[in-house]
Amino acid sequence: MYKNIIFDMGNVLLRFDRDLFMERAGVTGDDKTLLMREVYLSLEWSQMDRGSLTEKEAGDIICARVPAHLHDAVRKLVAFYDRPIIGFDGMYDLIAALKEKGYGIYLLSNASLCQHDYWPRLPESKFFDGTLISADVKLVKPQPEIYLLLCQKFGLRPHECLFIDDSTLNIEGAYYCGIDGIVFHGDVAELREKLAQKGVL
Repeated sequence: MYKNIIFDMGNVLLRFDRDLFMERAGVTGDDKTLLMREVYLSLEWSQMDRGSLTEKEAGDIICARVPAHLHDAVRKLVAFYDRPIIGFDGMYDLIAALKEKGYGIYLLSNASLCQHDYWPRLPESKFFDGTLISADVKLVKPQPEIYLLLCQKFGLRPHECLFIDDSTLNIEGAYYCGIDGIVFHGDVAELREKLAQKGVL
């Protein structure tokens, strides 16, 4: 019997749309291709999620290898992509309904240290009983240690938890630790159906 619902953040609670972020930063054409590689597909991005680099440190390293006219865009993409936050229609109501039914609501996310700055601005955040962010603990999904640490920190039993993430690899990591999961494909109505199939709603 499930007692706790664990949510990922990026592309579950808020949209992580690289093309949109590029557009906001005024990046187009060949510059877009360059920054997609040098920012989002960079080692530094992974190091921010692991807490090995701050946003400023990562931005400085990336700026050192791209043309000067892109430096402002790099810093926006690294540290300010959350302005404004864009969520998924219906997710707020879904989490509110889960909370009303008495489920524990938790966050487990690969995210950099600036997550603490924008998390309170996410409307759904008020429903959460606890959060665990990769950068704080120097672990990232799908490492089994991070799922087990979440359970240990909040006194959760893995078999009583259901994890929702947009990454199949992260769901597999949860299964490895005894936590059931649902892959979120961006459709809250579909997610509701899957939750109902598992007896949650």
